[in-house]
Amino acid sequence: MENTSAPAKKKFAPFIIAFIVLVLAFFGVRTLLHSWKYESTDNAQVESRSIPVIARVAGYIDSLRVDDYGKVAAGEALITIDPEELRLSLVQAQAELQNAQADMANANAALLNAAANKRVASANADVQRTRKDKATTDLARDEALFKEGAITQKQLDDSRSNYESTSKQYTANAEQVNYAATQVSIAQAQIQKINALIETRKAAVDQAKLKLSYCNIKAPATGRIGKLSLEVGQYVQPGQTLFTIVNDEKYWIVANFKETQIEKMKEGQEVEITLDGYRDTPIKGKVLSFSLATGAKFSLLPPDNSTGNFVKVTQRVPVKIEIDKAEDYKNILKAGLSVDVEVKVD
Repeated sequence: MENTSAPAKKKFAPFIIAFIVLVLAFFGVRTLLHSWKYESTDNAQVESRSIPVIARVAGYIDSLRVDDYGKVAAGEALITIDPEELRLSLVQAQAELQNAQADMANANAALLNAAANKRVASANADVQRTRKDKATTDLARDEALFKEGAITQKQLDDSRSNYESTSKQYTANAEQVNYAATQVSIAQAQIQKINALIETRKAAVDQAKLKLSYCNIKAPATGRIGKLSLEVGQYVQPGQTLFTIVNDEKYWIVANFKETQIEKMKEGQEVEITLDGYRDTPIKGKVLSFSLATGAKFSLLPPDNSTGNFVKVTQRVPVKIEIDKAEDYKNILKAGLSVDVEVKVD
């Protein structure tokens, strides 16, 4: 039995070897043809917009309406910061505005009073000017009559005294007019100053209202939040990132191709996408754009080849890929998932 089975095995051995060679040749040719038509990489991942939610005022968290990885809608109220301190600041700003407006009423009254005083002073000056003009005329007449001997020295002296008295009185009235005009200018300047103060107080009120509105933190976009590390009663600072919202309305792929692979690649080419976690779900896409710099140029410490320690390394170029009908895959797409992509270049 053993002697008969050995020749049989030897008889079929060439056929088995030939079959294996054919299979290997088939897959080898298939792989070769595929490599001519496609450029592929597994250095790719799903991307989405990550929007930080940031506190704009300091205070203690009064209420928290979100949980880890919870879904939120744009405009939805998420966090309330205790508004009491900012509400008091608003009341104070409004009181200061009312005080400035009361000062404006007083300044307007002072302007009216100064204008009235100026009119009275001007009227008195006009009356005194008339008296001065009459005294001047009387003095000229009396001097002529005195030369003719028609009046006495006493009458001439009285006429001169009256002229000097009316002249001095007119000068005093003119000074009063100037003083009244100065008071009007001062009142007008005071009104301008209070106007500026009122605008400052209004700005302070608006700022207080704005800060008070920041106590209600709303979702800037629709999506899901990441890990939540906040608790009611926790103190937050302005500019502090509270958590991040991953926008689930738009997804795309960023694939890092070797620089030797992009020669035949161009925008608009078809792309086959395979998610590592959902390999039975084929996804189509197309090349959207190419980065103008390699990934190394965006690193924290970009390579400096002028130091003399140059080692040539194949660089990778980020390529943005648009997902066709991405809304149909929203239940499986997640930012950061690893994917395999194949770009049809021929």
